[in-house]
Amino acid sequence: MYDEQQHPEQGPLAGFTVGVTAARRAEELGALLQRRGAAVLHAPTLRIVPLADDGELLVATKELIDQVPDVVVATTAIGFRGWIEAAEGWGLGEPLLARLRGVELLARGPKVKGAIRAAGLTEEWSPSSESMAEVLDRLLEEGVDGRRVAVQLHGEPLPGFVESLRAGGAEVVPVPVYRWMPPEDLGPVDRLLEAVVSRGLDALTFTSAPAAASLLSRAEDRGLLAEVLSALGHDVLPACVGPVTALPLQVRGVDTVQPERYRLGPLVQLLCQELPGRARALPVAGHRMEIRGHAVLIDGELKPVPPAGMSLLRALARRPGWVVARADLLRALPGAGRDEHAVETAMARLRTALGAPKLIQTVVKRGYRLALDPAADAKYADA
Repeated sequence: MYDEQQHPEQGPLAGFTVGVTAARRAEELGALLQRRGAAVLHAPTLRIVPLADDGELLVATKELIDQVPDVVVATTAIGFRGWIEAAEGWGLGEPLLARLRGVELLARGPKVKGAIRAAGLTEEWSPSSESMAEVLDRLLEEGVDGRRVAVQLHGEPLPGFVESLRAGGAEVVPVPVYRWMPPEDLGPVDRLLEAVVSRGLDALTFTSAPAAASLLSRAEDRGLLAEVLSALGHDVLPACVGPVTALPLQVRGVDTVQPERYRLGPLVQLLCQELPGRARALPVAGHRMEIRGHAVLIDGELKPVPPAGMSLLRALARRPGWVVARADLLRALPGAGRDEHAVETAMARLRTALGAPKLIQTVVKRGYRLALDPAADAKYADA
């Protein structure tokens, strides 16, 4: 049986590079990906404002203590716990808990429910779907006209949710329990964007809607938005932890993949299914060659390949078995200029990296071809 810890290079994500945009729990997500063989490029697209330093939260907390709400909606466990801890730091912990004991307390899901109970409180209701839409439906069915509803925000405003409540006649009090801000150092984010545009990534993960929105905003600032959207639409797989996270991408016309359960583990398992399924596999010179992001599997054995070699291999694999001229291969090499000798140098390194020189044949005075097995030649000849 495969042991991920001892042989991560043979994991289902071996040879793929995955981008991580998360600020929170990024180490956990990165470790899950690496244990399955992936190379990880991490660039937090946001930073979290410490709760105790957030003046907006202090004002909202005092307002709720002074003017009791009818309903409080708790949306995230980390946010609810942080709110109580921040209130305790301001000397407002007991007054806040006293207020929350006397209101209709709604929890978006089981994690929030656990945080509420850990604070010595009891939620009145929680949806099985973990969906804010279901919470909204319940409130509107109950009727919110003239009621005061406090909503714990989870890093960004919830315009559709808040506007629907206000349209129903509610007075809505936003509680900005933690806020997202752009990272102080934008260098890693810019490198991540460049990796997306250059197709240096195979997948890009998002665990919050603000992270997705922030990345797109930075791409727009740098004039790269169209290129980033094109890459995410065709070559770089955008994977979101859930439908709420995917909204900023969907608004831009980008389709995403999402696990059935909105958790990090299922997100990684989804990538383990999706990325190998997208890899090109070919029968070449008696071997099974599978072309991945930055490496090749030859009969299941991982062979790391330099970027120039991967560029050549992809050019050959577009028309397997056909001769590709040196001039065409030269155009496929990034920054190679006009010297066809660069093709020969890169090809020699590619053959060395693959460890099986016969996989690629030299056709004298014409170029190179993948040595596609005879049985497969007919299949690809008409492709």
